[in-house]
Amino acid sequence: MRGVVLEGARARFVDDLEIRPPAPGEVLVGIRAAGLCHSDLSVIDGTIPFPRPVVLGHEGAGVVEAVGDGVAHVAPGDHVALSTIANCGACPQCARGRPTMCPRSLGRPEQPFTRRGQPLFNFAANSAFAERTLVKAVQATPVPRSVPLTSAALIGCAVLTGVGAVLNRARVGQGESVVVLGAGGVGLNVLQGARIAGAAPVVAVDADPGREALARQFGATHFVTAARGGSGADTVAAVREILPEGAEHTFECVGSTALVRQAVDLLGRRGQAVLLGMPPTGAEAVFLPAALFLDKSILGCRYGSSRPSRDIALYADLYRQGRLLLDELVTRTYPVEEFEAAADDAHHGRVARAVLTF
Repeated sequence: MRGVVLEGARARFVDDLEIRPPAPGEVLVGIRAAGLCHSDLSVIDGTIPFPRPVVLGHEGAGVVEAVGDGVAHVAPGDHVALSTIANCGACPQCARGRPTMCPRSLGRPEQPFTRRGQPLFNFAANSAFAERTLVKAVQATPVPRSVPLTSAALIGCAVLTGVGAVLNRARVGQGESVVVLGAGGVGLNVLQGARIAGAAPVVAVDADPGREALARQFGATHFVTAARGGSGADTVAAVREILPEGAEHTFECVGSTALVRQAVDLLGRRGQAVLLGMPPTGAEAVFLPAALFLDKSILGCRYGSSRPSRDIALYADLYRQGRLLLDELVTRTYPVEEFEAAADDAHHGRVARAVLTF
């Protein structure tokens, strides 16, 4: 079985993976497409610590091949998009409708794969860079066959995170101002989340001026090219020309501590900064506490504060209505054998989303 395995410092394509049959409450999915997210690159470079060897990938869609005992909501042949939240459904957080806060969804890797007799971990309870993967039943949400699987794959991470941050965490209202720092895969989905919410103005900020057209397509009403390096004062000043009183909502989508400071500096009265990017473990951000005294807030956000079984179905429906862009996120598809080329393109920002296909 084909897949992408991280051993030591290198991730590479292999063709000799094996996977066990589904246990009760599990679903075996034949992966057809998987988005290459920055989080996968962060595992490779050590920004996100994770045990190795591990089968990578966490943004996938495919076709159900088999189900374990007790699984009734999907059956072999169904098209599904996968989430990374393997929540238990029974704890106090799940009972409150907060599956992203379930203790069982917070990094308990299992080892459903083997290679040459050696067990391999699954990444984010998902491992979508494998020809077949095992997930908990709650992670597999049916999607209509009219949604291409190359597009459906992206719902499971970039869309849930970005759109969900706007609608579920920040709860942006119609006519409220939004600034998005970083117009990559997550940032583009924050932009379209703001568009769906009816926000205005919506300012996209990115160091690459070549991303302006895509940012505007997804929902930006204004675009500011960020100055590379330096304190960011010029960027803040440029945004303040558009929003003299500051923004009601800012979203940091890169994982840069410098941009966390900018997200706070750009807030207006009662504004809130939502942090989505993943900085290195132990990184510290610096900002002025006095900047928060006008009822400003800094909000963490895990996985768009989403309820995947509800939100994946909702976003698939919005796609079918023409309100949610998915196809436009896919810059290029790559056979899984070309993982290294896809990773290089993603690392250098040549693609909004690279998608591996099987």
